[in-house]
Amino acid sequence: MTRKADPRETRLPVPRGELPAFDPVPRKCARHDGWTARRQRRFIEALADSGSVESACRTVNMSTVGAYQLRRQPGAESFRAAWEAALDLGVQRIEDAAMDRALNGTEETIHYHGEHVATRRRYNERLVMFILRNRAADRFGEHGAKGPDAIGKMELERLRKKWRKQWEREWGAEQLKRECETMASINAKIDMVRAKEAGLESPRVRAAREALEEAIAADRAERYDPYRDPGHELYRGNRAEAEREYDFGIVREREEDEAAEGDGDVPPEDQAAAPGVPRLRSLRDGGWD
Repeated sequence: MTRKADPRETRLPVPRGELPAFDPVPRKCARHDGWTARRQRRFIEALADSGSVESACRTVNMSTVGAYQLRRQPGAESFRAAWEAALDLGVQRIEDAAMDRALNGTEETIHYHGEHVATRRRYNERLVMFILRNRAADRFGEHGAKGPDAIGKMELERLRKKWRKQWEREWGAEQLKRECETMASINAKIDMVRAKEAGLESPRVRAAREALEEAIAADRAERYDPYRDPGHELYRGNRAEAEREYDFGIVREREEDEAAEGDGDVPPEDQAAAPGVPRLRSLRDGGWD
């Protein structure tokens, strides 16, 4: 079966001068869809670019099983050495990517109630310390500095609080802006509904509404007080009529309570209750009547 060309068989960005030179593995049968010398070189180039055997095999449209079988063939010593050198180049690219993340951080999105509200850049301090311990082992290795001292920790905490306040201030301003826009939109819709309802009013309802608005404006201008209006139920002169106290349907007037307290012969709890009014139980009662 003829192998179709794969559009993914493209040259990756590692310069050719950085790739290791090797002698391709000799093949007993030369097949155009097998491990040709050209395909072996392209595999090593892809392996140097990605550092992944599976990705390199996909690039040359071959299987990983075939790649490892080719590695074990007689006369593959140079191919195996090139394989290892390509993996070293792939690891170097990973180190470069880790260094970039340690220096520039990664951007994260912040969501509130399912909405994207802000973005922030997070820095991985563990990744930074890992790179420093390996790149500068004399200062940050096992026998070097173990980490920030007390002053360094205080400085980190101060910076963390400063960045936190700055983020809260920016987020609060953005949240206030959105709330103002929402309130303005709601008020505009309410005004539209009111204008539509006002357009459907009859002349009689319109005149009554205008009269009501004029009356309300007059009360506000005169500083109307219901407690000083004899025609209002909250008039203070009517408070003498509201001196009765209500407790679970039992009516007790202030005058009756004073008369009961003035009678020294019969205690208030022993006095006969008014007809139709239940008597309250006291500590002296042995049971309910």
